[in-house]
Amino acid sequence: MKENYRTIFSYGCDEIIINKSKFIGYAMPINTEEEALEFIEQIKTKHRDATHNVYAYVVGENSNIQRFSDDGEPSGTAGIPALEVIKKEELKNVVVVVTRYFGGIKLGGGGLIRAYTRGAKIGLESGKIVHMIVHRQLNITMDYHIYGKMENYLVSNGYLIDNVIFDEKVNIEIHIKVSELSEFKKNIIDIANGNIKIDELDDVHLPVLNGKILSTSGLNMAKEV
Repeated sequence: MKENYRTIFSYGCDEIIINKSKFIGYAMPINTEEEALEFIEQIKTKHRDATHNVYAYVVGENSNIQRFSDDGEPSGTAGIPALEVIKKEELKNVVVVVTRYFGGIKLGGGGLIRAYTRGAKIGLESGKIVHMIVHRQLNITMDYHIYGKMENYLVSNGYLIDNVIFDEKVNIEIHIKVSELSEFKKNIIDIANGNIKIDELDDVHLPVLNGKILSTSGLNMAKEV
């Protein structure tokens, strides 16, 4: 059985000035370590003139791969703080890069830790932290005279309808949280007085923010960097 987890929805980027140094936080959802390394290389190439390009990432079903780099900053003041932000937020399958342009004022060890923590956090927040909730794909088949009541029930209860196919009968394609599946099926069977066919298809993780599904098309909504 798949488990729910937290990650970010899409590419994120934000920046902050701290004592005249510019810190740019980048974040990206990933599925493999190779994708993390590719993203890091893209940012390094974009900011080859930067003073530092610090990174951290966590990937794997059990977050078993965790890597970081201080990229020339004093040991423990950059990469580890960025990694700790990911871990504190309990995120999986995500990479962050914090680019620094030195502004002429040294921050000291504590200042660097705070700065890179903030840089990682704003990058992640820009990418939208979401819960990846297991949903089951359903195909619901019904007669035309039932469709109006069914659509009203789905819309009024905030369900996101993926597709509606009007054929000999009406076919509604929809994703429902596995944890709510039994109650959902009972409700729609009652609405249709049993005159309904429900086909259960695949289970998939979908990004949920504030109780709403953001997309049924998956993650890694990349942006040109």
